[in-house]
Amino acid sequence: MPAVLRNVLAVVAGAIVGSVVNTPLVTIGPRIIPPPVGADVTTMEGLVKALPLFGPQHFVFPFLAHALGTLVGAGIAAYAAATRNAAMAFVVGALFMAGGVANAFMLPGPLWFDVVDIVCAYLPMAWVGARTAARVR
Repeated sequence: MPAVLRNVLAVVAGAIVGSVVNTPLVTIGPRIIPPPVGADVTTMEGLVKALPLFGPQHFVFPFLAHALGTLVGAGIAAYAAATRNAAMAFVVGALFMAGGVANAFMLPGPLWFDVVDIVCAYLPMAWVGARTAARVR
């Protein structure tokens, strides 16, 4: 298989696996840390209205979902890539970061969360994923 094709497939696989890690964490978060009383988080409109009621504890699972999804996805991409393994991990990290930035614009969450999420959950986790994959490889 040509290296370029393998690298593209590694990034696609990393993005898919990272999303598979992300989704259950976002889904189970409200079961473990319930939203404020009266908050409807089942729709985007309800979530937007409820966000001002959220405390810091309500942002733990979204952060974990973003960080762990990026970590696993970047690790998969770095491990599976034919060449430029770390670069492939950072491509996955950048894809997830683009989603995080879009999320910050769509949902009026607190500024502190947006900053922590964008600064800590994406590119640093892509770096950790690349390093871990290099050690495993």
